[in-house]
Amino acid sequence: MASTFSLPALPYGHDALEPHISAQIMTLHHTKHHQTYVNNLNAALASQATASSKNDIVTQIHLQVAINFNAGGHINHTLFWENLTPASSPSSQSSTAPKLVAALSSRYGSLEKFQEEFQAVLLGLKGSGWGWLVQDTKSGILDIVTSKDQDIVPAGKKPLLGIDMWEHAYYLQYLNDKGSYAKNIWKVVNWAKVEERFTGSFEGVFGPLAGLRGNL
Repeated sequence: MASTFSLPALPYGHDALEPHISAQIMTLHHTKHHQTYVNNLNAALASQATASSKNDIVTQIHLQVAINFNAGGHINHTLFWENLTPASSPSSQSSTAPKLVAALSSRYGSLEKFQEEFQAVLLGLKGSGWGWLVQDTKSGILDIVTSKDQDIVPAGKKPLLGIDMWEHAYYLQYLNDKGSYAKNIWKVVNWAKVEERFTGSFEGVFGPLAGLRGNL
């Protein structure tokens, strides 16, 4: 029997990130876009289970593209919601991430210089994709990487902070001014969560989705 996944509830209201991310965007992004990834993932996994029971290897191979895309969409969005928080929350203050800020300052010169470099990477993305702050699981080195469409972060990298740069994440509010979106999203970053990921285990970042992540 195929595993099934469900849309996670947000840890805040759809209007909680205003004025930096509108309630309209959050509602559509969460209940429509993310829900679609979950629905399509469950459908693809059910079809894969049927194909597997029939030893239909060709169909299983064809389904892998849909599984990877929609599983990536589910994982990436789940991490994204978790690393955001209302601007009024204490967790939005970088002081709640002292170990991470020290590491970023050592790596990039200061938190502000890291943010500038991260924003430049976000704005350099071509088409749809994500920007990530990651930590190498062997060396512990911090780095900024991107992923195309709904690809997850590369193997051997622990995601600490992910920013969605698909147009549906900002366009209804910012139109073509994605620079303002990339700048304003820092006001709703959940630094406490990013610190938790930085000091915690690789598996802990993904929580109940660790098994799904391991199969991609």
